[in-house]
Amino acid sequence: MRNDFSDTVRQNLPNITLRQMQIFESVVRLGGYTRAANELHLTQPTVSMQITKLSEVLGLELLEQSGRKTTATSIGSQVYDNVQEILQRLAALGDLADDLKGVLQGELKVSVITTAAYFMPHYMGKFIEDHPLVTPRLTISNRTDAIERLRTNQDDLLIMGKVPSTMPVKAYPFINNEVVVIARPDHPLRGQENIPLEQLVKERFLVREPGSGTRRAVDQLLAQSDLKLTPYMELGNAEAIKQGVMAGLGISVLSRRNLDLELSSDRITILDVQGFPLVRRWYAAHYQGKRLSLVTRSFLEYILNENAK
Repeated sequence: MRNDFSDTVRQNLPNITLRQMQIFESVVRLGGYTRAANELHLTQPTVSMQITKLSEVLGLELLEQSGRKTTATSIGSQVYDNVQEILQRLAALGDLADDLKGVLQGELKVSVITTAAYFMPHYMGKFIEDHPLVTPRLTISNRTDAIERLRTNQDDLLIMGKVPSTMPVKAYPFINNEVVVIARPDHPLRGQENIPLEQLVKERFLVREPGSGTRRAVDQLLAQSDLKLTPYMELGNAEAIKQGVMAGLGISVLSRRNLDLELSSDRITILDVQGFPLVRRWYAAHYQGKRLSLVTRSFLEYILNENAK
């Protein structure tokens, strides 16, 4: 079977286009025609047509439908492995050419969870100042969507606070993430020192969604003292939390890096609470074994060195 497959590919290789390989790789990796079309900025009929042409050239059934997901057939999986290797080698060749020319150029695709959106644009902006031929692509999403993007290899790097333990991921810690308790400046607890956690859980508390890394960290801290929050309101992102706190709806916890403007203008204050700030780390992560482009390697080196100063 393997020899027959190799002979088939070898005989038809001159008739296979690079675009067909890119489209096939994207459909298999993302599990569907629509997602592949969105990623490649093509129409779904174009994607379908190119997959059909590739199947006809090879004389093989490459894909099959499993429920709502498109998957590779047994022989299609072998084609996929070979296509991935070809595309990786071509990308490496492009990186080598750029390296030899001494020019850093191409796309830099970075995905961040919502709480990292407040500082990552600054890193990317400074990097682009030094490398103007690099085109930045920044995607902001919640943790669930970000992990799915990581699983399907949609980005060069993912910036997150907690690395998933159920996936083979390479992660680089590069900056501290201090989680603090915040309130409106006229809150009765302002100015008090070493506020006990027992007092904290009595307050009206604004929280993120259950999958949030910040919420999970706070729940774990309270559980150590056999305490538990009863959320007053659940809000979907850090900006909504800040607006709720400033409106006097309750107190909350957020990353200190999200609060520069509000703290400097005295619209939010940090409360002195036992066990806070919670000091965590931000990580730049990618799927283990992923081949990083020259641009990605350079950006990763930049953020690691920038925070080592």
